Amino acid sequence: MTALLDTLHTGAQAVLWIGVSVAAYAAALRLYRWRNASPFLIPVATGAALLVAILLASGVRYQSYREAIRPLEAMLGPATVALAVPLYRQLERLRRIWLPLTFALAIGCIGAVVSAVGIAWAFGGTPELLVSLAPKSATMPLAIPVAERLGGQPSLAAVAVAFTGVVGAVATRPLMHRVQIEDDRVRGFVSGLTAHAIGVARELQVSPVGAGFAALAMCLNGMATALFVPIAHGVMTHWLGWLA
Repeated sequence: MTALLDTLHTGAQAVLWIGVSVAAYAAALRLYRWRNASPFLIPVATGAALLVAILLASGVRYQSYREAIRPLEAMLGPATVALAVPLYRQLERLRRIWLPLTFALAIGCIGAVVSAVGIAWAFGGTPELLVSLAPKSATMPLAIPVAERLGGQPSLAAVAVAFTGVVGAVATRPLMHRVQIEDDRVRGFVSGLTAHAIGVARELQVSPVGAGFAALAMCLNGMATALFVPIAHGVMTHWLGWLA
């Protein structure tokens, strides 16, 4: 009987907080569209801020909330795989420019990891913090397991990924416009490389071409980060002794 009550309570908590999460995002999306798709009102950011306010006001701990929304969290993987659709539509264009894209991917992946770890280390970050921040530019389903396996904090890695995505989605297109880069392929690839799924979502609202290249960059950078971070961690730990 006790087990049944616990199961019902867990199920009720899941329904409640998944519903609250969806409602918060829907409200943020409505605000975003009402303000003519302002980059400063990206639904992921405003929806998360609203959800944080609700959690603080209700006194619910993050760990309890995360346990309740595990069914929603499990959908991250399939949603990421579904982004292959806009990528497939740009397949012919991708075949013509694979070499510069590969070069840009290598520079972007290594630069994102080294800059995050380097800045945190310069300010006295702990090994746990450095590992948690290293995969910040990879999409969430890849960044969290990478950080957790190397001894990082999953929750901290998730925050770093979300923050990186929001900042990247807000800043990428204005910066590209400032340096007079108008090619949607370049803009999309940069968005996906720096802002992962949030960047792809932003590009889907602006350009189908940009969305395809953003999806490509997100997928490739996720895989590259999942390979590079453990290698870099091994070098810094066993050869240089920085994270030992």
